[in-house]
Amino acid sequence: MAKDSRFAASLPTTNTLSTSSPSRYKPNLTPNPSTLRPHCLARDRLRLWVPAGRSTRQNSVYSSDVPNHEISDAQLERILEVIGSAWAQSTKETYGAGLLVFHVFCDSNNVEEDKRCPIARNLLLNFLCSCAGSYSGSALANYAAGLRAWHLLHGREWQIPPKELKAVLDGAAASAPAGSKQPKRLPFTIDSLSAIHNQLNLDAPLDAAIFACLTTTFYAVARLGEFTVGAIREYDPKKHIPRTGVSESTDRNGLPVTKFHLPSMKTSPIEGEVACWAVQEGPTNPRAALDNHFKVNPAEGKAHLFAWKHPKGLRPLSKKEFTKRLGIAAAAAKLPDLKGHGLRIGGTLEYLLRGIPFEVVKTMGRWSSDAFTIYLREHASILAPYIQASPVLEPFTRYTMPPIR
Repeated sequence: MAKDSRFAASLPTTNTLSTSSPSRYKPNLTPNPSTLRPHCLARDRLRLWVPAGRSTRQNSVYSSDVPNHEISDAQLERILEVIGSAWAQSTKETYGAGLLVFHVFCDSNNVEEDKRCPIARNLLLNFLCSCAGSYSGSALANYAAGLRAWHLLHGREWQIPPKELKAVLDGAAASAPAGSKQPKRLPFTIDSLSAIHNQLNLDAPLDAAIFACLTTTFYAVARLGEFTVGAIREYDPKKHIPRTGVSESTDRNGLPVTKFHLPSMKTSPIEGEVACWAVQEGPTNPRAALDNHFKVNPAEGKAHLFAWKHPKGLRPLSKKEFTKRLGIAAAAAKLPDLKGHGLRIGGTLEYLLRGIPFEVVKTMGRWSSDAFTIYLREHASILAPYIQASPVLEPFTRYTMPPIR
């Protein structure tokens, strides 16, 4: 019988193991040698570091006279590949870091391999509590999530009660060292964008690309990493936005909008997401910045959106290059220390201060939850119009404020 082409089709290369060489372990984070844990990149540990014993997915166990379907090694490998695609590369790196810390902890406490997975409640609680005071609360939460993902990927049972885990993580967060807590990120503003504009030479390839990226990220309420690459060799038009990812459209009233198709996102790795902005007034107009960038840095459609002419050839704009040049320009403009995430915060605040409805800003920022409302608590300037004796924005308040739950 001919093999059905609907099954075992080739998978996208989103989960391909890296061929790069891993760095050496740090002296205080070096696990004992083990065939179960080959030395590999952090993002590959979730898949390549296997628990002791045969995978439960390969066990032929009989229950109620109905046997489980036994699978081959090749089929198991495909299962690992498909499930592994559920996590973004950055998430895998974070989870991989947690796996390393966990196994170093187990090595130092002589925990046997078969006791590490499935992990017992006391072992996980002991691990997290031992790390409390040395790691941030968010780091430990990610490490616990990484261990759970590791269990899920390799077909092991996760036996940890959610409430008990939450209590330990909350306590660990309260015990986190002061140095592990990031200072609040300052938001970019139109004034700070204008000040940076005055420090850049928009006829220079790098500066033209950076200012176009800066204004697009700000007005699209996007993350900086969505419009830059982690490293120039990592550019992939299937994962990073190429120049063909830009399009124009108008609404029924003829109002123009520029759209950016981000091909692969953490929450939407296959379909991607769409960010957008409209023409603005003044020197921070993203339309003028983008047009200037395209003029100074012409490239073919598959090139990175903000690729620029380096002396050695066209280069995708890396986050490192962006941050370095932006820091120099900001310092020259005597601006405070501004970080990349401040662009998304700044764009959010700008639109909210214009009186744009909260739900609209939430949609622009592509938030699936109400997490963005943290900006309301931290920036009284947004709430000011609503808390006056005679609300400035009445009668529009009921349309712009988020619903009461």
